[in-house]
Amino acid sequence: MSRGCESYRMAEAKREEETLGWQVSRRGLLATLGLSAVAALAAPSALAQVVLSEDAKEHEGDVIVNVFLRGGMDGMSAVVPYAEDAYHRARPNLRLRKPGDASAGKEYQALDLDGFFGLNPAMASLLPLFKEGRMSLVHAVGSGDQTRSHFEAMNAMERGMYQMRGGLQTGWVARHLESTPRRNPTPLRAVALSATMPDSLRGATHATAMASLTDFRLADPSLRDMLVSLYGGGKDVMAQAGRETLEVLDKLGKLDVKMDPKAYPKSDLGRALQQVGTLIRSNVGLEVASLEMGGWDTHVGQGTVNGWLPSYLKDLADALAAFERDMGSEMKRITVIVQTEFGRRLNENTGLGTDHGRASAMFLMGGGVVGGKVFADWPGLEARQLDAVGDLKVTTDYRDVLADALTSRVKGSHPAAVFPEWSAKQRGFFKVA
Repeated sequence: MSRGCESYRMAEAKREEETLGWQVSRRGLLATLGLSAVAALAAPSALAQVVLSEDAKEHEGDVIVNVFLRGGMDGMSAVVPYAEDAYHRARPNLRLRKPGDASAGKEYQALDLDGFFGLNPAMASLLPLFKEGRMSLVHAVGSGDQTRSHFEAMNAMERGMYQMRGGLQTGWVARHLESTPRRNPTPLRAVALSATMPDSLRGATHATAMASLTDFRLADPSLRDMLVSLYGGGKDVMAQAGRETLEVLDKLGKLDVKMDPKAYPKSDLGRALQQVGTLIRSNVGLEVASLEMGGWDTHVGQGTVNGWLPSYLKDLADALAAFERDMGSEMKRITVIVQTEFGRRLNENTGLGTDHGRASAMFLMGGGVVGGKVFADWPGLEARQLDAVGDLKVTTDYRDVLADALTSRVKGSHPAAVFPEWSAKQRGFFKVA
């Protein structure tokens, strides 16, 4: 295991340890619903406020689906600056060729996007979405983090900061929820399809972390019968809360969360996106879904057409394309944002991988995107154009993208409260809802 990979896993372990206690307190009722958990309800059940209705009113603003790629995705392999000679010189083994380059097979050629950038062939399933204006890309994007540390960079982004330092203790999604009028008083206002609560939701009062929707099921029918007999006839607040909780759990238990292998990839991300789609269609009051995909720390054996990185890029692309296809007309009220904590070095290393860098790429998808564009204030890849360490410069603050999504797509949003250290730079990534 490389030193970088080891540090990443240590950071993940630390993050899990920090969040576990807080997360369990919010998931205890949902995951196990033991008698003691129901008995602890001293007020009307929060779960009972979930709305499940096919006749739900039109939602105001989009549902934000935020996918975090943990480990540092190589943006220059995903969205290839094939027109840059410096790119080809820096990566003699890992480069993808220009479209139409007769010296290499077609599988080694980038898929042209705009005459300068090309999409990795492993992500071919996203090309029609880009060409049809339903997806866009942002390049040379990132934070001000200079540490090249996964833990520091992820913390900064998830807290909505330029770089990690003292100050903001809550996550950017939590502050967004706090500053935005609630459309629905539901504990499913924000959902993290994750084993742990991400830092972006730290401090949120209407958020739930779960590995899957089955966390909301009563696994033992006899337990349900016991709860019905316990709370079925009472008129006090405790009995009412118990009955309401059971009613909501019954409704959630009827949601169809079966995995269709023909519709979605058989992967963690594919399953998570399918379940997000189930929640959106079921009108449970979801406003923000947070997902994650780890494993992007490609220090060695990164691969070009086959191998580690191409397999991850294909999984990501196929899962996103499946979600877009599955949601159909619902995509007009969904905004998907895919980000990573930092990119990789321009130069390949001796292990045929890439080390921690700075800027990377973001993927934007949904009814609100200004599609068919690669947004890039491109700094160039010649030595004089790189940052002091020799990495692709960050020319677009990731908060510009997130804030534009909130301003354009979510009514009543206050980006200044979500990103208090940020100065607005409107770039027109999204159409106004």
